[in-house]
Amino acid sequence: MTFPSKYSFIKPKTLLLLPTAKKQPTARYPYVAAGGVVVLLLVIVWLAGFRGAGETAGERLSLDLGDIPQVVLDKEAELARARNRNCSYWDCFNVYRCGQRTSSLDEDDADGERVSIYVYPLKEYLDADSRRPAGQLTREFYRIVQTIVNSPYYTANPNEACLFVPTLDTLNQNRIDTTLVGKALASLPHWENGENHLIFNFIAGTKPDYSTVLDVNTDRAIIVGAGFDSWTFRTEFDVSVPVYSATLEHYRWPVPPPDRSVLLVAAQLNLFPRQFRILQELTYDYPNDMLLLQRCPTATAKVDEVLDFTQTGDEPARPPAGSAQDIRCNFPHGNEHEYPSVLATGTFCLVARGVRLGQPILLEAMAAGCIPVVMADNYVLPFADLLDWELLAIRLHESNLHTIVPVLRAISAERIAEMQMQIRSVYQRYFATLERIVLTVLEQLNDRIFPHRSHTYLHWNVGPEARVTQNPLFLPLIAPKAQGFTAVILTYDRLESLYILIQKLATVPSLQKMLVVWNNQRKAPPHPSLFPKIGKPLKIIQTAANRLSNRFYPYEEIETEAILTIDDDIVMLTADELDFGYEVWREYPDRIVGFPSRTHVWDNSTGRWRYESEWTNQISMVLTGAAFHHKYWSYLYTHAMPGNIKEWVDEHMNCEDIAMNFLVSNITNKPPIKVAPRKKFKCPECTNNEMLSADLNHMTERSACINRFAEIYGTMPLRTVEFRADPVLFKDNFPEKLKRFNDIGSL
Repeated sequence: MTFPSKYSFIKPKTLLLLPTAKKQPTARYPYVAAGGVVVLLLVIVWLAGFRGAGETAGERLSLDLGDIPQVVLDKEAELARARNRNCSYWDCFNVYRCGQRTSSLDEDDADGERVSIYVYPLKEYLDADSRRPAGQLTREFYRIVQTIVNSPYYTANPNEACLFVPTLDTLNQNRIDTTLVGKALASLPHWENGENHLIFNFIAGTKPDYSTVLDVNTDRAIIVGAGFDSWTFRTEFDVSVPVYSATLEHYRWPVPPPDRSVLLVAAQLNLFPRQFRILQELTYDYPNDMLLLQRCPTATAKVDEVLDFTQTGDEPARPPAGSAQDIRCNFPHGNEHEYPSVLATGTFCLVARGVRLGQPILLEAMAAGCIPVVMADNYVLPFADLLDWELLAIRLHESNLHTIVPVLRAISAERIAEMQMQIRSVYQRYFATLERIVLTVLEQLNDRIFPHRSHTYLHWNVGPEARVTQNPLFLPLIAPKAQGFTAVILTYDRLESLYILIQKLATVPSLQKMLVVWNNQRKAPPHPSLFPKIGKPLKIIQTAANRLSNRFYPYEEIETEAILTIDDDIVMLTADELDFGYEVWREYPDRIVGFPSRTHVWDNSTGRWRYESEWTNQISMVLTGAAFHHKYWSYLYTHAMPGNIKEWVDEHMNCEDIAMNFLVSNITNKPPIKVAPRKKFKCPECTNNEMLSADLNHMTERSACINRFAEIYGTMPLRTVEFRADPVLFKDNFPEKLKRFNDIGSL
């Protein structure tokens, strides 16, 4: 059974009616009566203290279904206030309740920084006149309660609880009395206008309006619901979950991978007539790409004995596993297909809007490894705050249904394979069982309440078993001590060009500090008083050995995230070029962003890689003689360079820039970015015999470096790209005062 409209109910063996107080005769002696009241109050306080001590000691909630007490709700009982549509985490949530946990903590949570959840005792709430229950306990809701109680977030002490879960089954609005539920919520001892309470719901609204949120007075409570739209979902407050599909309890991921012979499977039964007509037309236009399923005639399959087709616009309830099969017939031929197994034959599966936004076929398609094509405008997808659904599904506007086949045909086989892998990983981690869905909800709430301990994008979207590149710069970083960039100048003994470079760098607005790395051990650096007088901090660092890797050492003096590594002879760059280069780096902080570029090519004659410095449209490396990079890469270069690359570079005094490009591209799987169109980097003041690049063997050595590094990595991580970043209005004939960066070099 997929939609909870037919959830099976749990009936307790015995229900105990709470005794009602009898009316007492009026006391003849008022003083004696007053004394009795005082004694009674003392007894109540003593009993309350005894009970509180017991809860603090760790009394767990009893999940015994044989002894559920009944609570009679008077017709004059207070009704909870209407749902506050404007609630946010900052005004409807009391964070001061959280972080006070003192018991049952793991070592990692010894400071109490983990959300604690109190679950109210199981009770059955009845109307005083009709004795009609507010709702019936379903197996699914019982499993939700059981999961929370057995989770590490549970606490039996309401005084230390951060969140509260009422044991009122509101999963399906069709099966509850909304007024009685509102009264029952208001009667809870810790309700306090719903503050910090969690209400679970899979099916919201009833005909004819079919609201996308539970039509119950929930005041400030957090709704953990399926089928939100962008109007009813309170961002960073509510939690969006999938419509649970009980069909999947006994469904397993198809092994071995099925032969996906159909491009698109449209198996949803509750489509609007207009949608179904368009799909019928597409079936005639693309007979080999479309599989459109509908209800089978009763003559070929006894569907009516298996499925309860309601007139509410919902999907019919699925038969429990083993009882009967859900058989559907394709249009127009009428061939029978077993559902949901038929979803595994499609590369894509249609998930369309019914009268409700949330549909169980979303989860069923993911379970079959079929990529969902979500055609429901304004639908808030499950865990949308955490999961990157662009990696999991294709979204299509409802008005563009007629274009669905051409759109899907245009998707590359590589992207399809990546999405199928991502769907399998995400489904198994978060959606495979009801318990996993609930635990994901609790983990998301824990991240929200304790953001400094929250998981990252990578945690939620990249599984630990996935063999994909993981960019460490997307991890939460401590804010830098200073904005802008630090220029690290590697020099040996070229004082004239060094002084010119320092003066030019000092005019760059985004420069914060300069470090001059003196790589000459035979000669001491000039006294600081001999350096140019500039308005920016300058520090001279004398190295212990002449190594090219000294330019990448993570010096303590670097207080910015951005580093400009620059040679002492690169004096031709203007302040505008350097400032623009830093702005580009700010948009791409995980890349190497710089000016001189090179590429690598495969030489068929030698069967080896060749270093190429000719002027082409393609680049795969940006030389670090003038380039920006994140200081994290300096740390990795110094402490985590693969193999003996770092030692080899220092020994041969060459290829440190190639090594850095290999390191960054291997981790990010991204190419560097070339900035500005300047073609040549010359040093007019330097003689050719002083330049490393003037060596006749230079190109041969650089090619040898590329082949050696590729052998150590076991692959070629460099990525080739045809891209260059230029400032806005760079070539446009506009007045110079309208351009932010005027002094940009030309070809």
